[in-house]
Amino acid sequence: MKIAFLGTSEFAVPALQSLVDAGHDVAAVYTRAPKPAGRGQQERKTPVHVLADTLGLAVRTPRTLKSDAEADAFRALDLDAAVVVSYGHILTKAFLDAPVLGCVNIHGSLLPRWRGAAPIHRAILAGDAETGVTTMLMDEGLDTGPMLLAERTPISAADTAETVHDRLAALGATLIVSTLDGLVRKSIDPTVQPQEGVTYAHKLGKEEGVLDWRRPAGELERKVRAFHPWPGTSFELNGERIKVLEAGLALTAGAPGTLAISRDGFPVVACGSGGLKLLKLQRPGKAAVAADAFLRGFNLPAGTVLPSPAVLSLPA
Repeated sequence: MKIAFLGTSEFAVPALQSLVDAGHDVAAVYTRAPKPAGRGQQERKTPVHVLADTLGLAVRTPRTLKSDAEADAFRALDLDAAVVVSYGHILTKAFLDAPVLGCVNIHGSLLPRWRGAAPIHRAILAGDAETGVTTMLMDEGLDTGPMLLAERTPISAADTAETVHDRLAALGATLIVSTLDGLVRKSIDPTVQPQEGVTYAHKLGKEEGVLDWRRPAGELERKVRAFHPWPGTSFELNGERIKVLEAGLALTAGAPGTLAISRDGFPVVACGSGGLKLLKLQRPGKAAVAADAFLRGFNLPAGTVLPSPAVLSLPA
């Protein structure tokens, strides 16, 4: 099939490689324009852009898709289909209608649950037992188009956003090839998404990563995993923002924020219910260390009360 690929982030990279390996003719790759990054503020290409260059594919980086000229250029590609994965621009109706078979999206959830920007993080934070990827025909709504195929995977107690992201990216790369094959063979019947079970995965904000000890320990433990590696979780201590990279559950007593020391030397913080055992911490500008080693280099005695945010945080 003659296709265009529209994607930006690491999540989209395996799908582009998979489509090329399957023999599809990728007429153009659309991705976000390079941005200044790093200490030198040199322009850095997106992960999809880097792969497209390696594969020798034509790359387009429009700042917006709202102009008639961009729509005309896309229409002139004379596409069988377009594949959209973690792109970052909203497709106008002119773009959606241009390919013969439409625009197919890979979404990182089991739709209609977790439509929106951060489905992987929200699924872990909510304590979902499973997640997956869904391919769908795009319409003008937010992840509301008819579903095509889906693949499921469990969320384990050790999973972070990073591990689930990588697993779903690989699943999506396989699923998109099957989806395009099914569309061209007319062996897939698009299914309208049910209204029951719709949830929205709102965009993450850095402020959400501040741990509120008044919340249940189980929720905070999930947040540590859901927000790893970005935006991360943290608490304030003596004017420093301490990152929490790993945590577990423990029994403890005391007002929320009260610190205890476990038998094996790790800090345990009392929460609204239960306790959060801190396993790996990082001070600003320092290397990450096991939390027991952190205590040896930082005066943090049992009974210390760690602050919570001024405003009580609510579950997402």
